[in-house]
Amino acid sequence: MYVPPLLQKNLPFDIVILLHGVYGSHWAWALKGGVHKTAHRMIEQGKMRPMVLVMPSDGLYGDGSGYLPHQSENYEKWIVEDVVTVVREQTGADEKSRIFITGLSMGGYGAMRLGAKYPDVFRSFSGHSSITEFSQMAFFLEGNDDLELSSNVLSKESVIECILANKDRLPYFRFDCGTKDLLIAFNRHLHKKLAENNIQHHYAEYPGGHEWDYWRKHIEDSLLFFNGF
Repeated sequence: MYVPPLLQKNLPFDIVILLHGVYGSHWAWALKGGVHKTAHRMIEQGKMRPMVLVMPSDGLYGDGSGYLPHQSENYEKWIVEDVVTVVREQTGADEKSRIFITGLSMGGYGAMRLGAKYPDVFRSFSGHSSITEFSQMAFFLEGNDDLELSSNVLSKESVIECILANKDRLPYFRFDCGTKDLLIAFNRHLHKKLAENNIQHHYAEYPGGHEWDYWRKHIEDSLLFFNGF
C-alpha cells in the first residue's frame, strides 16, 4: 500500500486498488510503474486529493489467474472481499471511504469486470490496455498455461457481458489503449458495443504499445478520473 502523508487530515479518504498483468506480482505497479511516486507528485501539486493506493497480487497462479474464480481458489473473492477488508482494517477506512479499481492488461480485465459486477463495492473503475475477453489471455500465457488456466476457471465471462448484466447500476467509467497495442482492436470493439447499448463511458486512445512506458504515463489519467468523483 501507498499511504500518503497527512492522510488522517483528509477523512474520509478514498482507496484505489491497482491490478497487475500477467507475469506480475504485488510489486509490479510500484517497482515498474512507480505509481506511488506519480500519486505523491500529483497530491503535492494539488491535482488530486490524498488517496490510498493498494497493489495486491492476483494470487500468483501460473502466469496469471485472470482474477477469476477457480475450482479450488477464488481469486475474484480475494480482490472484492478479502483485500477490501484488510485495507479497511489497516488504514482505518470507514464505510464513507470510496473504493475505485483499475488495472493493466489482465489487470484491466479484472478491474473492468469486477468493477461492473460489484457496483456496490466499487465507486467506479477503469482499465488500461485491457484484455476484454477471456480468450485473449492466450496472447500472453506461455506453454500449456493457457490450457491449464482454461480448465481451472469456473467462468470465462467477458467485460461486455458483466457490464450489460449491470447496466442499470453502473457508474461512469473509463478505459484506454495504445494505438500500437496488440489489444487495440478488442478495445475498439468494446467501445463500439458500449455505444450501441447506450452505456455511458469514456474511451481514449493514445500513442504507444503494450508496455510500461504507456502505463506509467496514463495511470495518471485514471487517478485524475477518480479524483473527479
